[in-house]
Amino acid sequence: MTQRFKSFQFEIDKPLSQLSTFGIGGPARFFYEVQKIEELQSLLLYCDAQRLPFFILGKGSNSLFDDRGFDGLVILNKIAFCQFEWPVVHVGAGYSFSLLGTQTARKGWSGLEFASGIPGSVGGAIYMNAGANGHETSQTLIEATFVNAKGEIEVLQRDQIDFSYRFSSFQKKKGSIVSAKFLLTPSEAARKQQLRIIDYRMRTQPYGDKSAGCVFRNPDPHSAGALIQQSGLKGKQLGGAEVSTLHGNFIINKSGASSKEILALVAHVQQIVKAKTGVDLEMEIRCVPYCLEDEADVSR
Repeated sequence: MTQRFKSFQFEIDKPLSQLSTFGIGGPARFFYEVQKIEELQSLLLYCDAQRLPFFILGKGSNSLFDDRGFDGLVILNKIAFCQFEWPVVHVGAGYSFSLLGTQTARKGWSGLEFASGIPGSVGGAIYMNAGANGHETSQTLIEATFVNAKGEIEVLQRDQIDFSYRFSSFQKKKGSIVSAKFLLTPSEAARKQQLRIIDYRMRTQPYGDKSAGCVFRNPDPHSAGALIQQSGLKGKQLGGAEVSTLHGNFIINKSGASSKEILALVAHVQQIVKAKTGVDLEMEIRCVPYCLEDEADVSR
């Protein structure tokens, strides 16, 4: 079902389970897919004027939606251009981060090999400062373009953005990353390194299962996965949710799991790990509430 608002034709009651790698989530009240920056600007202006809550979605790989869905507008960011201007690559925020890592390595450019196998968008990777294998997204980023809630474009240089472990200052801004530029270096070994990374991930992480990637941040100097394994929690199930038997820091939707079951298993893991190791585990996955009144700001 669709409904037209001015020039926007919103889809009604879009199942968020179809847009989440977890395969979990009730219906979005309204849904719209954007492919151009100008279109997103107009849409955010409309949301601001109508006081319509919105959530910007990339590939849905780091989000857990509520079983009731989302009482607002979910905007799927499909701004997915990619321009190679060596040594710089200019790419839309809706572009696959994993594909970008593979393509640049194939062309003999180093800096994003670690992105291979990370199942998110470029915008999501910047927003979360995604990282692996000792590398983080912020290390090669030189510029990000952002559209704020008023529809205004902000072009931010790397030194204007705060980054830390799984954090960027975009998490405190309302709007959406729309594009980015990365500075790479030539390397004959880039392709081999990228292949080694993807091979290791395929062997050690449950890519064939429905999950949202790593559930917990690694508490320095520990590995969350190792702590969970040491606590005897691999394979633990609650309803349709299960701690992966392959990697302890993944919770999978084993069989029709609900958001409540995922969160119950998360809480159980935190409780047991704390009791057995004394370490507090903090969630890395974003929990998107049904109503934005339950959270200050989940838009990105």
